[in-house]
Amino acid sequence: MEMWWSGKSKSINANSKFKMQSSKLQFKIQNFINPLIIIGIAVVLRLLPHPPNFAPIGAMALFGGAYLNKKYALIVPLVAMFFSDFFLGFHSTIPFVYGSFLLTGLIGLWLRHHRTIQNIIGASCISSLLFFIITNFGVWLVGNMYPKTISGLLECYIAAIPFFRNTIIGDLFYAGVFFGSYALVLRFFSFEKLRIRMTRK
Repeated sequence: MEMWWSGKSKSINANSKFKMQSSKLQFKIQNFINPLIIIGIAVVLRLLPHPPNFAPIGAMALFGGAYLNKKYALIVPLVAMFFSDFFLGFHSTIPFVYGSFLLTGLIGLWLRHHRTIQNIIGASCISSLLFFIITNFGVWLVGNMYPKTISGLLECYIAAIPFFRNTIIGDLFYAGVFFGSYALVLRFFSFEKLRIRMTRK
C-alpha cells in the first residue's frame, strides 16, 4: 500500500514539475516576442496586395492583448496601423478605425485568461463586428456619401456588407495563423526540452 502511494506521489510531483516548467517556458517565449517584429510583419502584410478588409491588424490586436506584455498590448496594433497608413495615406475615418482596434485589444486582454479555441473564434467574430459597426458609423458621420439620417446610416451599413465578409474571413484566418503558430512553437519547445532531459538520464 505504501509503495503504491509513493509511486502515485512521485507521478503527481513529476506532473506538477512539468506544468511549472511549461509555464516558465511560456513566460520566456512571451518575453522573447518582440513588439517591433510583430509591427513589422503586420505592416508588410498590410502593404502587400490583398482583398479589401482582408488584413492582419484585427487578429494582431487580439493576439497582442492575449500574449504581449501589457505595456505593449494595446499600442502595438495602433503603431502598425500608423506606419502602414503613412504609406497608404491617412483619411478622415482613422479615429474610428483606430478606436475599433483599441477595443479589439481590450478583448484580447480578456482573452489572456480565457484562451480556448471557441473563445478565440468568438472574440475574432466580435472584433470583426465591432470594426464593421464603428468604422461604417464613421463613414456615415464624417463623410458626404450618405445623408445624415437613420435611413442614410442604414444605407451605409447595407452597402458595407460585402466588405464585412472579407473582414470576418481575414480576422479568422490571421487569428488562426497567429494563435496557432504560437501554440505550435510552445508545444515544440516543450517536447524538445523534455526530449533533451530524457536523453541526459
